[in-house]
Amino acid sequence: PAPVKPPDGGWGWIVLFGCFVITGFSYAFPKAVSVYFKELMKDFHVGYSDTAWISSIMLAMLYGTGPVCSIMVNQFGCRPVMLIGGLLASAGMILASFTTNIIELYLTAGVLTGLGMALNFQPSLIMLGAYFDKRRPLANGLAAAGSPVFLSALSPLGQVLMEKFGWRGGFLIMGGLLLNCCTCGAVMRPLDAGMKRKMEKTQDKYEAKEMLPIGGKSEEGISTADGNKKAKKAKKKPKKGKKLLDFSIFSNRGFIIYTISKFILVLGLFVPPILLVNYAKDTGVPDTEAAFLLSIIGFIDIFARPACGMVAGLKWVRPHVSYLFSFAMLFNGMTDICSARASNYTGLVIFCVFFGISYGMVGALQFEVLMAIVGSQKFSSAIGLVLLIEAFAVLIGPPSAGRLVDALKNYEVIFYLAGSEVVLSALFLAVATYCCLNRGKKQDP
Repeated sequence: PAPVKPPDGGWGWIVLFGCFVITGFSYAFPKAVSVYFKELMKDFHVGYSDTAWISSIMLAMLYGTGPVCSIMVNQFGCRPVMLIGGLLASAGMILASFTTNIIELYLTAGVLTGLGMALNFQPSLIMLGAYFDKRRPLANGLAAAGSPVFLSALSPLGQVLMEKFGWRGGFLIMGGLLLNCCTCGAVMRPLDAGMKRKMEKTQDKYEAKEMLPIGGKSEEGISTADGNKKAKKAKKKPKKGKKLLDFSIFSNRGFIIYTISKFILVLGLFVPPILLVNYAKDTGVPDTEAAFLLSIIGFIDIFARPACGMVAGLKWVRPHVSYLFSFAMLFNGMTDICSARASNYTGLVIFCVFFGISYGMVGALQFEVLMAIVGSQKFSSAIGLVLLIEAFAVLIGPPSAGRLVDALKNYEVIFYLAGSEVVLSALFLAVATYCCLNRGKKQDP
C-alpha cells in the first residue's frame, strides 16, 4: 500500500513522548544500574569487572539485536513488538531481584532486560519517523533528550531505593518502572488504522446518500461505493511476501558512507565520559567534585539536543543535515583533543561544557541523518543493521581504551586517540558525502 502522509503533529506528539521515555530508559538504564554494583560485589563476593558486565551485556543486547528487532517489526508491526519488549524488560529486573549468583544476574538483568529494551527502542524510532516529516529534526532532538533527563533522574532514584529497600527491593521497583514501556508501546498507533477509519466514514456518507431520495446523486453514491469495494478487493488480491530484512539498502552509497563513519565514531565517542571521573581523581580532584563533572555533561546535554533539532529543521539547514552532523562530530573530537592536557578542575569543567554541547548535537542528529538517507520505508531494516555494526565498535572502543590506560598509566594519550577517531569519522562523512553523493547528483542530469 502507498505510504500514509505523516501528520507532523496531532497524535504524533503522544508518540514523541513515548519515544522520549523509551530513549531515556534504553540509554540511561544500563548506566543507572551501576549504583547497585557495590552491594552486588558484597553479596556475591565478586569484583567490579564482574558486576560491570551487567551494563555491558545490556548495551550489547541493545545494539547487537538490531537485525532481530527489524525482522520482528517488519513481520508483526511496531506496537506488538514494543508491548512484548516492555514485558521482557520488566520481567528481567523482577527475576533479577530473586537471583542467587552473578551468572543468573547476567541472564536476567543483562540478557532479558537488554533484549526487552532493544525491542522497545528501535520500533519507537521507526514510529517517530512515520509520524513526523517536516518537524522530524525537532522530534528527533526532543526524543534524544530523554537520555540525559532519565540519567539525571534514575541514578539518584536508584541510590534512594538501595538505601531504603536494598538492591533486591530496588531491582523489583525498577522492574515495575519498566512496565511504563508497555504504555509507551500501546500509544504507538499505526497510521494505516487512521486511513481505514477515513475510508469507513466516506462509505457511511455514501450509504446515507443511498437512503435519501436524491435521484441521480444517489446513483453516483452507489457507483462510487461499489467502486471503492472493487478497489479494495483488487488491493487485497496481490499479496507479496514481506521482506523480513531489506539488504537492498547496501546498494545505497549514502547508507554505506554513514555506516562506516558511525563505526569509526563509536570507537572514540564513549571513551572520554567513561574515563573522565577516574582522570579527574588522578589529577587530585575530590571524589564528589569528580562525580559532579558527569552531571555537568548531562545538564548541558538536556538543552543541546532539542536546540540542535530546531536548528536542523531550518529550511536552509535541513538539505545539508549530513554536513551539520559532520560538524557536530568534528566539534566533539576537537574538544577531546584540546582538553587532553587539562590539569585542573576549571579546565575539566570547561571541557565538560563543550563536550556536553557537542555530544548532545551528535545524539540529536544521528538518527535524523539515517532517516534522511534511507527514507521511512527502509528505516526499520537500516537501523537494525547499523546498530549491529555499532555493537562491534562499542565492544572494541571502551575496553581497549581501559587496557591502554592500565598499560600506559597516561590518560592524555587516550583522549588524543579518542578525539582523533571522532575527527576522522567527521572528515570521512563530509568528504565522502561531497565526493560520492553530491557530485553524482550533478553528473546524473
